[in-house]
This record gives sequence, structure tokens and C-alpha cells, in this order.
Amino acid sequence: MRVKAIQAIEPMKVNKLKTCAYARVSTDEESQGRSLENQETHYKNAIASNPIYEFVGVYTDQGISGYSENRPGFQKMLDEARNGNIDLIITKSISRFARNTVTILKVARELKSLGIAIFFEEQNINTLSQEGELLMTTMAAFAEEESKGMRDNLKWTIQKKFERGDIIINTTRFLGYDLDEYGDMVINQEQAVLVRKIFQMYLDGMGCFKIAKELNREKIPTITDAKWGDSTIKGILTNEKYKGDYLLQKYYTPEGKRRQTTRNRGKLQSYYISENHPAIIPPEDWEKVQLLMKEHAEKKGIDYENLDKYQNRYPQTGMLVCPYCGKNLRRRYVYDKKVQWICSTYILDGKNVCKGVRIDDDWIKKQNIRKPTVIEEVTVKGEKRYRSTEKDLFDLLEEERKQYASKKD
Repeated sequence: MRVKAIQAIEPMKVNKLKTCAYARVSTDEESQGRSLENQETHYKNAIASNPIYEFVGVYTDQGISGYSENRPGFQKMLDEARNGNIDLIITKSISRFARNTVTILKVARELKSLGIAIFFEEQNINTLSQEGELLMTTMAAFAEEESKGMRDNLKWTIQKKFERGDIIINTTRFLGYDLDEYGDMVINQEQAVLVRKIFQMYLDGMGCFKIAKELNREKIPTITDAKWGDSTIKGILTNEKYKGDYLLQKYYTPEGKRRQTTRNRGKLQSYYISENHPAIIPPEDWEKVQLLMKEHAEKKGIDYENLDKYQNRYPQTGMLVCPYCGKNLRRRYVYDKKVQWICSTYILDGKNVCKGVRIDDDWIKKQNIRKPTVIEEVTVKGEKRYRSTEKDLFDLLEEERKQYASKKD
């Protein structure tokens, strides 16, 4: 009898697709949060139970518009895909993935070039299929147009509310008032104390910067638990609601600027309601503050009536960076109408937090600054001078300096 050993045949190894899902809801409401949790659970179970899929995660965003590409979950997913950690992305629909046709096509084409597919469940579209891009382009354009129609309907509804004199206000972000069970504004007595204090401080001669600095020193938070800034103080002091009135359609969103609001200076119909609700500040005191603000602005040569335009006309705003704390520099009048760019941390928190820099506006105007740039004060042969370095390069040089210092130690 002969015995012949027969080698066992190993089962064929199947390369599973590294698969993730993407889900998004557009608001932070509790019900939307539960919806997002349900979607995460659904996708995790569905992917893990499929023998050809390897589950690599569910990426989510909540309370962020699909028009924005700067969604943390969305961008993290794309980074993982570019690093070769994802083969397939599953998402409910084109509109959940993105609301902008350009964004959808750009991302889909980039991932397609890397051999990565996106599968839209509702439309049954796989971007790696032959007909995928044609179908996706058509459906994406339809989704964008549908969204535009929804925005137009919402604008029409809001406009009709304004015409009827219906107020629209989020009191969770507005200091001094609550809404009662009928939707009417009523004074929040505890918060009203702070509102009155701010108005009185200004009438006593303190400017917006000093008021903000004092409130921060006293560790009094804003209604959103943030630090006080001069713009927040200015917004309170100029808000007509504190004298009991209400200006409807004060701001609007220009066509094509979905996330940008602009002060309405006659572009659209507005409606002013006098004595709409109880006043926190007597109307005569509110008017005194407005006159003072106008006087202060005119002393600095500022056109107070077109203050919004004045504040936005400097191309360097948001571009100049302090070398010590990394915060932006702000343009400020200092004395005798001299203008300097000063570290915002130094302005609000003082030299104990950041020693800051002061850069003359005349020098800034001569620089061709187009990107975030760090501005330093340097002394050459006993003479004070300035030096500018683009922030990316400054950060790189700073990192190299630290590495050199650590090796030297």
C-alpha cells in the first residue's frame, strides 16, 4: 500500500476594498445629531458585513454647509484617500457630499486619477464607471439648482416676515434679551446689568478697546463664553435694539456670496420699528453714545457714515502677523493722528501676555504684501528697522532654529 501526501490548497486571498463612508448634516440641532449617529452606525455595520469591503472609518461633518470645502471630516477623508488608505467612499447622495458642482467634479476627478471611487447611493452612481461622470455632472448641477431654489424661497419668506413687522432674532447669541412664550423680546435682567455697564463706561470716556480690556481683566465672558474685543463692544453700543427699536433687514447676503453678509445701505428695502420691546438703555443715552462715537471717528479723520467701507479698505488687514504670539496686527491711531499696526494680543491683554510689535503704517504701505507675513522690529547699527517674512517661511526657519538649538544643548 502506498500513501501519497496531497498538499492542502490555500484559499485564494481576496484583496478587500478599503472602504469608508461620508455623512453630513447641515445644522447643529439635537435631532440632526441623532441622525448623524444613526448614519454612522448604519454605515459601519453595512461595510463591515460586506465580505469584499474592509471598514476603515466613517467621516462626518455637522453644522457645516455643503458649499464649503473646509469641512474637517471631509478634508481628513480626502487626506486619507491621497495617502492610499481608502479605495472606496460611500455616501448617501451627491448633495450630502457637496452642494457645489465645481467641488464635486474637482474632487471626483482627483480621486478617480488615484483609482479611488465614490459611490452615491441615492443616484446609484459609481465615479469609476464609464457613465459615472456624465450622470454625476447632471445630478450635481440639478442639486445645486435645487439648493438655489430653496434659498430663494427662504429669502422670500423672510422678506414677507419683515413686511409684516415680524422679528427674527436668536437671543442665545444676543446679550440682554430673551424671548417669551409668544416670541416677544423681554429683558434678561442679569444680562441687562452688563449692557448698562458697557454703555456707562463709554459715556464715562472709555473707548471700545479699554472697555473690552477691562471686561477681560474682570474675567466677564461674552454671551458665547469668548473674550471681549473692540468690535463686540462697538456692536453693542450701536445696536438700536437696546433702546427698544428694531431695524429689520439691517444686513443681507449679496448674490453669489453665500456665506458673506453685508450692511444694507439702501440696497434692499428695510423696515424700522419704534418702541418694539422694552428698552434697556434710555433712548436719550443711546443717542448720546452715537454722537460720541461719531465725534471720536471724525477726530481720526474717519467717515463715520461709511464706517463699514472704511474698515474694509486696507488690503493688509488679516495679513500681518506678530512674531511672538502669531496673532494678527491691527491698524490703530496712536497719537497726533499717527497710524501704526499693533499686535492684537498686546492691545487686548497687555505686554504681560505678549510684548508685541508696533509697525508704522507708512512702511506697511510700501510693502507688496499678498500673503500672511510676519513683521519684525530689528535694530541695525542702533537704528530701528522692520523686516517682513512670509509666514510659511518664517515658521520653517523658526523650526530649524529650534532644532539647531536643541542639538547644541
